[in-house]
Amino acid sequence: MRAGDLVRLSRAASPQFVRPITVRVIRELTDRHTYHGWTWIEAYELAPDGSARAKRELFVLREGVDLLASGPANQPTRHQVRAGR
Repeated sequence: MRAGDLVRLSRAASPQFVRPITVRVIRELTDRHTYHGWTWIEAYELAPDGSARAKRELFVLREGVDLLASGPANQPTRHQVRAGR
């Protein structure tokens, strides 16, 4: 996973996602040691309209992550995080 990727996280990615969510990846946290096949990502959880709802760090099974769209290569992305709910 790389910055800008749009991914859908469901129970296949982790039991915590009873209701699937869509996130835009900020970065993969490769410095954290995890179980084989799992990874930490920093991402913005997206609202149904595509706006950033919250910044999160998520522990996910790589095989269960559904890539919806690849982010732009080597281009920074801008995000606006709405105030907490």
